[in-house]
Amino acid sequence: MGAHLVTPRLGYLHHGIYVGGGKVVHYAGLGYGLRRAPVEEVVFSEFAHDYPVWVRSNAASNFECGEVIRRARSRVGENRYRLWSNNCEHFCEWCLRGEHRSYQVETWRAYPGHALQAMIRFITQPRSAPGAYPARVSHQG
Repeated sequence: MGAHLVTPRLGYLHHGIYVGGGKVVHYAGLGYGLRRAPVEEVVFSEFAHDYPVWVRSNAASNFECGEVIRRARSRVGENRYRLWSNNCEHFCEWCLRGEHRSYQVETWRAYPGHALQAMIRFITQPRSAPGAYPARVSHQG
């Protein structure tokens, strides 16, 4: 509980906070097309969208698990998504460390050519049928 989850999307990584009971709080952002979507609490499978999911564990949280979950749920309904300044990774970093930061955006800005190459590689990789990727995170809470 309170884990930072990551799952690949078309040219980027999507982030969310596992809040238990098979639920994830995430900034839906542009996940439903070209319209912005708010921070929402969804079932794990909806967050994963048939992609693999892993726990990002490279840095410890500044808050206890319960506080991470409280922080995540406190923003449910917020609809101020901005790709470069208020995205799903900014949201998770704020929940876990109190920092409004996206390492992904920092990398894109520092190395725009690398970001483009990564997107092209991801787009051109063959992908199995939906549901073919096993989730790597337990749904138990």
